[in-house]
Amino acid sequence: QVQLVESGGGLVQPGGSLRLSCAASDDSLDYYAIGWFRQAPGQEREGVSCIGMSDLAIFYTDSVKGRFTISRDSVKNAVYLQMNNLKPEDTAVYYCTADQFCSLANMGDAWGQGTQVTVSS
Repeated sequence: QVQLVESGGGLVQPGGSLRLSCAASDDSLDYYAIGWFRQAPGQEREGVSCIGMSDLAIFYTDSVKGRFTISRDSVKNAVYLQMNNLKPEDTAVYYCTADQFCSLANMGDAWGQGTQVTVSS
């Protein structure tokens, strides 16, 4: 199982932007579908976006369509989630996970510490 590390979170004002990174040092992410999930306080984990192997499949949950963009950088062995026009309801801990196929309902088994995204004035 590939070891993933999330980074890039922070505190931003509504309408601001952040770029989250999901990186691995031991295995190539090119062989995995990578999904971003988030969990807000007191809520269940929610699938946000996923990028499939060879970028053939890209999914977004409806609430982030048009605002978030997922991408892959094979040279850096990382997957990014560009988040624009952030809203307070985007506040959550964001996690990435790896699997064979994309699914915003359920994918991956292991979760790290995540990266905190806080959208507030």
